[in-house]
Amino acid sequence: MMGTFYLLDNNALTRLTPEQRSSAFVHEQCRLPSEVLHEARFLPDVDSLRALEYSTDEGVLLHLAAVLQCVPADDTTLIDLYANLGNADPMLLACALDAMAEAELGLFGAEWVVVSNDRAVVTLAGDLGVPTLSSDEFSLVLIEEG
Repeated sequence: MMGTFYLLDNNALTRLTPEQRSSAFVHEQCRLPSEVLHEARFLPDVDSLRALEYSTDEGVLLHLAAVLQCVPADDTTLIDLYANLGNADPMLLACALDAMAEAELGLFGAEWVVVSNDRAVVTLAGDLGVPTLSSDEFSLVLIEEG
């Protein structure tokens, strides 16, 4: 096992202090989907966070299709395009599935965990077999590792 990596939702990222966001642990162990970076564009330290980007590539898009197939058409708890809500949430889960699939290819794959306070994200992550932490639980990890 190569350790644990964390994919942060914007609702968890914005709860971190600037000092936490600039910590070695966050820069070494955390990644931000491209869409989360877009949502975080107004943070004063967003430029330094760009190095943490989990880029959207073909693998992520293939996993995005799988994520969206799990969401009923009339369910707006995860994503509501008409209200411009939750745009990063399916991408967060697609990145997690992509990272987990990549980790399975190696002999000592890393564990990937989604950090989110969004109930719809956490519920669907559970359905997809993606481990999650709340931002409060992640804060404890930061204290232990920091």
